[in-house]
Amino acid sequence: MWPIFDFIPHWKACRVKQQEQIIAINALPDVFHQSLSSADVHILNLPISELVSSVQKGERDPSDILIAYGKKSLEAHRATNCLTEIMISSAQTWAKECNRNGPLAGVPVSLKDTIGISGWDSTCGISAWVGKPLTTDSTIVKLLRDAGAVPFVKTNIPITLLSFESASDLFGVAKNPHNPAYTPGGSSGGEAALLAYGGARIGIGSDVAGSVRIPAHYSGVYTIKCSTGRMPKMGSATSILGQEGVPAVYSPMARTLKDLETFWKAIVSMKPWEYEHTCLELPWRTVDLSNKTLRFGVMWDDGVVRPSPACARALELVVDSVQRAGHTVIPITPPSPYEGLKLAFQLMCADAIKTATAPIRFWESNDPGMRQARLIFGMPHWLRKLYVWWIRYVKRDEMYAGLVEVCYEKSVMEYWPLVAKREAYKKQWFDDVWKWQDIDFILTVPNSLPAVRHGGMKEGWKACGYTILFNLLDLSSGVLPVTRVDAVLDNLEIFVARNAIEKGQYRLYDSAAMAGLPVGVQLVGKRLEEEKVMEGMKLIEQLLLADGESYQMTLRRLDHST
Repeated sequence: MWPIFDFIPHWKACRVKQQEQIIAINALPDVFHQSLSSADVHILNLPISELVSSVQKGERDPSDILIAYGKKSLEAHRATNCLTEIMISSAQTWAKECNRNGPLAGVPVSLKDTIGISGWDSTCGISAWVGKPLTTDSTIVKLLRDAGAVPFVKTNIPITLLSFESASDLFGVAKNPHNPAYTPGGSSGGEAALLAYGGARIGIGSDVAGSVRIPAHYSGVYTIKCSTGRMPKMGSATSILGQEGVPAVYSPMARTLKDLETFWKAIVSMKPWEYEHTCLELPWRTVDLSNKTLRFGVMWDDGVVRPSPACARALELVVDSVQRAGHTVIPITPPSPYEGLKLAFQLMCADAIKTATAPIRFWESNDPGMRQARLIFGMPHWLRKLYVWWIRYVKRDEMYAGLVEVCYEKSVMEYWPLVAKREAYKKQWFDDVWKWQDIDFILTVPNSLPAVRHGGMKEGWKACGYTILFNLLDLSSGVLPVTRVDAVLDNLEIFVARNAIEKGQYRLYDSAAMAGLPVGVQLVGKRLEEEKVMEGMKLIEQLLLADGESYQMTLRRLDHST
């Protein structure tokens, strides 16, 4: 079919998927359409460890838990458009049949739209993939079911998955539960919105450039991006099948840090290495930091985009707390994060983003950031040289010129040296940061900005250095909420951008409009140090609480029509 005639199939696919949602919701039993009861509210307020214990003891029925979270998830969806597949009807059967002795007995778990579950689509927001349900569960779903968990909804994502927003023609725009004019993040944005709203306590997202950490930062929830080999990944959809230059990982997300820890331990206790060949045989290890003076290395600035006042203040709050507790904090000057950003872009987009965008129909909307990226990666060679010359010598912006210069489709002979360069870059970090400076953790911001308005990735797609860096290095990286944007404290006064990337990013910053949005920090450990990162996050949260600076999960009243 000629691309111009794709409009009708695209329109039909969008209509089908949107009607499926309406039918799935309307077909639910009356109890799911009633207001939350006092019993429901009680269930929603329990940490998952207590829910599991009550189910294992026979004191609580998984069906009652599902009713509470089913109601709340539908409320969250009305407010934020966070859901894609409404599986609650099937989940009623799954709840009755769940393993009531498992480490996640009876707990509803939400899943990013990409995650494969038998009988359901995993469209990645692409209309051409509608009506192609998977025939088997993905590995992570098999593990979760065996653990007693009850999958009940799938959550919104951006088309192509390559964005820090979550929107598509298929499912619409996911909204931040703290302010609907802003994005909850991406690509696991619907997941973060649902968790922040309280429609789930635990869920699974994926991360290739920050896709669980940015939503956690934007929406005020918790996550630890694992290193490769820690979590199962087979059997789910992806927009770039086979892309391993910057490997993607599935990782848990949670509403609270306590729930995140319970979730992580439960998954690892199921021995993922017995479910999938990619998983390392690595049981959960006990890490005790209570009697140790820790060394934190702080990356205040990646040299590309300096943190906004709100994000810098969040990082300063954590640094002050750990210093007051007697721990050592040192600024670090790591191997160039800018070089890491260029390397990651070249590896992940070596095909000039053709694979991710190939299924998109002619009339189908793409993410604003991806549209810009495709223009740069798709430039004719002669035009790129001219554009780079103009940026470098007329605009005098060496940083942006250097990035544009390397953003083109790579041949195999060009690609292999990039893989070798990645490994050399990892060695630099290991030698110069972890060994020579002898640190336990790196503290930095998850992004230079808090959540941005919808459409902000047109400028912001290039400014992903604070997260994609740790995908490239394959390090364990956690994000936890610390504070909220304050209109006065975080006001931007005199500012001169160092480059076009920074200039574009700062066009999006407005502390008055952003007031009340969550702001997180990122804690980074070595490869496969998820347990240590967890303990570090717990320590930080305890210290902030002792200093009267703890983050409170509260939502402003949402206007559902916004």
